[in-house]
Amino acid sequence: MQVPPFSLSKQLAELGPELDSAVLRILRSGHYIGGQEVRAFEESFAKSIGVAHSVSCNSGTDALILALRALDIGHGDEVITSSFSFFATAEAISAVGAKPVFVDVDLRNFLIDINEIEKAINSATKAILPVHLFGCPVNMQQLMLLARKNNLKVIEDCAQASGASWAGRSVGSWGDVGCFSFFPTKNLSAAGDGGAVTTEDFELAKRMRELAVHGMPRRYLHTQLGYNSRLDAIQAAVLNLKLPKLDSWIQKRRSAAETYKQLLDGLPGLILPNLNKEEECHSYNQFVIRVVSSSSYETLPKNLYGQLEKISDGEFSGNNSRDSLKEELNNKGVNTIIYYPIPIHLQPAYKELDYPWGSLPITEKLSMEVLSLPMFPEISREDQEYVASSIRNLLS
Repeated sequence: MQVPPFSLSKQLAELGPELDSAVLRILRSGHYIGGQEVRAFEESFAKSIGVAHSVSCNSGTDALILALRALDIGHGDEVITSSFSFFATAEAISAVGAKPVFVDVDLRNFLIDINEIEKAINSATKAILPVHLFGCPVNMQQLMLLARKNNLKVIEDCAQASGASWAGRSVGSWGDVGCFSFFPTKNLSAAGDGGAVTTEDFELAKRMRELAVHGMPRRYLHTQLGYNSRLDAIQAAVLNLKLPKLDSWIQKRRSAAETYKQLLDGLPGLILPNLNKEEECHSYNQFVIRVVSSSSYETLPKNLYGQLEKISDGEFSGNNSRDSLKEELNNKGVNTIIYYPIPIHLQPAYKELDYPWGSLPITEKLSMEVLSLPMFPEISREDQEYVASSIRNLLS
């Protein structure tokens, strides 16, 4: 039996003729850049998020860069964010010339620790960039209070969190700008790369729209140095077809998450997601467990972290229990993924920032323990039972 970590096959089969028709319509129209299809998606997506404006772009990474640029964040500025994320979160900050400042995360939910943020604020701090990691929403009420108190901008990284919300409001509607990715593995996915920014601010939306087309407010007038970052009409057509189905897909993901919790509850050595009431609006782009060994890092004092195995030749290890479980599951046809084996602050690309091993102990601990189980809306109960029984057999 084979269980993939993610699959589009059932979704594509379900959409079938509708998807073929939508794509073929665009191909035959000859209108591949911009146009009504893109405008329709931007309007529908803004409405779904609950904001006045949505500007589509080429990718989630571009969305972050457009947001940072539009908020005039650049050289000499610092942006506080999480190291436990995909590299693009920090890469976008560096791409505009600013400095990413990493703070640790909460061990329970993997999200940026808001209590740590205030300690990192100084005169150079310009913004906070929270990541709604794996689809779990950051406490945006608490974060926005902190940001406004310190006159800081907020850019939400919602790349993995389409369909998630906090206190009844969608992620991407709380901060100054929300940044989304429509990469094929995301909850709302295109047939290639794609992204969008969301905002209530007309002027911000206008500037981001201009930046995405070479800083051009009107044809052949360039008021600033921008980019070529456009969502093409074929991707917009795919997204227009999928967007109305997003809520039902998220409900299926949440149902699958509850099934995993029931099937895996009580297993020694595993820590399952344990959400508070607001975090139950998780959109489960991934279902992530923690695998702890008998010599659990829970018991290690922080000053012993330096004795754990270091990065070597681009590989990151230190938890044989997690790594062995992953390998043994793979042998049984259960394909899992580690998000993320090397935290951003320990990546060679950021060695000049001089974050030594042990500087973000929770982030480093999680990088050794996390394992993402197969998760997609159409995953069957049979597949989940096979995943769970395989784990039980291996851990018993």
